[in-house]
Amino acid sequence: MTEHENCSHECGSCGEECASRTQPFSFKAEPNPLSSVGKVIGVVSGKGGVGKSLVTSLLAVQMQRMGHQSAILDADITGPSIPKMFGLSGLAKANESGIIPVATKTGIDIISINLLVEDQTTPVIWRGPAVADVVKQFWSDVIWSGVDYMFVDMPPGTGDVPLTVFQSLPVDGIVIVSSPQELVSMIVEKAVRMAEQMKVPILGIVENMSSVICPDCGKEIKIFGESCVRETAEKHGIEFLASIPISSEIASLCDAGEIENENSEWLKEAALKIEKL
Repeated sequence: MTEHENCSHECGSCGEECASRTQPFSFKAEPNPLSSVGKVIGVVSGKGGVGKSLVTSLLAVQMQRMGHQSAILDADITGPSIPKMFGLSGLAKANESGIIPVATKTGIDIISINLLVEDQTTPVIWRGPAVADVVKQFWSDVIWSGVDYMFVDMPPGTGDVPLTVFQSLPVDGIVIVSSPQELVSMIVEKAVRMAEQMKVPILGIVENMSSVICPDCGKEIKIFGESCVRETAEKHGIEFLASIPISSEIASLCDAGEIENENSEWLKEAALKIEKL
């Protein structure tokens, strides 16, 4: 049915069944006309401080080493850490067509709120809807050229930004990041159930801070006790992708902005699964 000829656009008091009210509404955000993005992978966690940004960075680095053009959309607007890990400090440039992401030393394209502000220590004090709008702009206003795999580093929890990403971006799957504590299993289940409700495929779970390797004797010390992450993954029929120990070397590389020099292959299997999408 076409729109009524005397339409007042006051839908709240109207009883007509016009097309604008009966057609399904899509939340999908359109990409920049010059963008070309293959697969979009969300990296999520139920709580903060479990190493989600680290896993995002390592996955992008791994895929880049495997010959794919990687990109990171830093959707953690209020707690951006991706630019620091890659040693990026300059501002992203823009032209009449859109914003140009900043490339790392190995060519990974990155956009983050910290690449759009003069002082990276300036806090982002915005309400949820404003933050979510910025994430959509990172997809629509940025020119993502020739990207094979984009990793979206999302803020922890199940709030506005994860909801916006799931609804607005063409997410092909998510990787859930967790730590070994028993408490975290409950929080992981929240992230799992949100993905299931949003009908977003879960590629698997990565356990970070699984243990510490003694530098003297090489013994593995499980400072958080026995992990329950594998059990949680099995409960939901989700693949356990990797276990990453606490490493002073990784911490030093992140602090120095040299994460691309990290040479372990903890996430090789995860990267191979993503490659098969």
